[in-house]
Amino acid sequence: MANSNTSSSSSISGKTFSGFGNFVKLLPTATVFIFQFLNPVLTNNGQCSPVNKIFTSILISLCGFSCAFSCFTDSYKGTDGLVQYGIATTNGLWLFSGSGLGSVNLSSYKLRIGDFVHAFFSIIVFAALSLLDINTVRCFYPSFESTVKALLVSCRRLSVQFPVPFSWLSLTAAMG
Repeated sequence: MANSNTSSSSSISGKTFSGFGNFVKLLPTATVFIFQFLNPVLTNNGQCSPVNKIFTSILISLCGFSCAFSCFTDSYKGTDGLVQYGIATTNGLWLFSGSGLGSVNLSSYKLRIGDFVHAFFSIIVFAALSLLDINTVRCFYPSFESTVKALLVSCRRLSVQFPVPFSWLSLTAAMG
């Protein structure tokens, strides 16, 4: 009997982590890494002075912008075999470098509504990640630390009890 409970709870936690993983896929890995690396330094582990608050606000803003901006970038392999990077526009892909065009049709990389949806959800997920970070909470709104902890515990319990097999990535892929 205990074995079935253990396998049931591990299955539920696996689904929870899988669902959380779908949300995290919305974010650029390097941006999240930079935030997680610099946030404790800039917030002085939650013991903020006014200067720390300014630098942390700048970090959150820049990382949020990076999350949104990365949704409008794309790449392709050029005729020279090198990967070319650019920004999606209404006319097609605008390249950072002019080389490697060849026979590639850049107009197929047009800006789509799905890109804006992806950017919106990336900002929302990053805002939740950054604003609920314990160092950020201690820095900007320390009186809410216990409330934030209770909120996170409640969300964790809800996600375990009611796992949602919905993927935002498939929604944005369908819209784009």
